[in-house]
Amino acid sequence: MESKENIVKEYSNDEITVIWKPHICTHSTNCWKGLISVFDPRKKPWVNMEGARTERIIKQVNACPSKALTYKENTN
Repeated sequence: MESKENIVKEYSNDEITVIWKPHICTHSTNCWKGLISVFDPRKKPWVNMEGARTERIIKQVNACPSKALTYKENTN
């Protein structure tokens, strides 16, 4: 069985991949209060990469105080 520390979720659009590490999340609510169209804990999956432009998603990910949300640029 996978331990909680090993769980890493990835959500992608054409430009970036958002990486979520739930084990370090402090549930500050910054993500969804700042960008509910992308980060909506009421939905599954809770990250909708089509909910905003990439630049806006990056800005919100950078506001994550625990760094449970990060991103990487997709390369082709």
